[in-house]
Amino acid sequence: MDLVLLAVAAVWGGATGLLIPRAAYRFAVEPEEPWRTACPAGHAFTGPFGGWWGPARCTPCASRAQTSVRYGDEAEAPVAYGEETEAPAPQGEETEAPVPHGDKADAPARHGDKPPAPHGDQPPAPLPYAPGTLAPLVTVLACLALAAATGPRPELAAWLLLAPPAVLLATVDRRVHRLPDPLTLPLAAAAVLFLGGAALLPGHAGSWTSGLLGGLVLGGFYLLLFLINPNGMGFGDVKLALTLGVALGWYGWEVLFLGGFAGFLFGAAYGLGLVLLRRAGCKTGIPFGPFMIAGALTGVLLGALAA
Repeated sequence: MDLVLLAVAAVWGGATGLLIPRAAYRFAVEPEEPWRTACPAGHAFTGPFGGWWGPARCTPCASRAQTSVRYGDEAEAPVAYGEETEAPAPQGEETEAPVPHGDKADAPARHGDKPPAPHGDQPPAPLPYAPGTLAPLVTVLACLALAAATGPRPELAAWLLLAPPAVLLATVDRRVHRLPDPLTLPLAAAAVLFLGGAALLPGHAGSWTSGLLGGLVLGGFYLLLFLINPNGMGFGDVKLALTLGVALGWYGWEVLFLGGFAGFLFGAAYGLGLVLLRRAGCKTGIPFGPFMIAGALTGVLLGALAA
């Protein structure tokens, strides 16, 4: 039975994880910008729920990629969503690669470099953007870990349903330092409803009441931090704390404290690592959502194992 449960969790994590790159790409915009409606190649997203659900690579891009591979067309390597580069120059405009200071522009090409295309020839078009693999992999691993720690208890269904949107939130925050309201607020409501349903079933190992109180406590704590230092704590983190507090509070106050503290510990370790590697300063902002989620996952896993 345990192997079947793990297999189901892995399949669920893989299926939902493959939907994350497209949604993350569409949500990963600056606060004043609208959600993206087309892929980097300009193709409008189509599919269920207004195109929000679907494979990372849109249908025209997938067809073009298959054609390029089938006929051996030369093209640049595909780029994953979230690693977009500047758009190519319009057709007909010539661009020159920057030349390092002191180098001559007419220096001979190195061995293996391709000669420049004749005047008037267009360079090969790049392949469409390819889906990323990190978010699907993280989703699969998170679902497997939750299934292994929780076992066949009713709350496992809630954890598996909450895991993919949590990974989506972490992905968006990592890219643009933003936790969108269309994700954080529904996720908090879903955590309350899913765990409330689990509390009605026999064999559960948590308390819905302590989960509600945990959401209020952790959300209130983050709200206090936001009021004290708005520049150091985003209001999106406050909204995310509601969901994480409900999940952690399900297993009790010890788990709530442990998971909340683990988020700060992970974030501090990451920031210290960046400073030591001289990739950031003491005042450099970092996306805190992924560390909050990682800390909450750690607390839930430990709470499930101890229950």
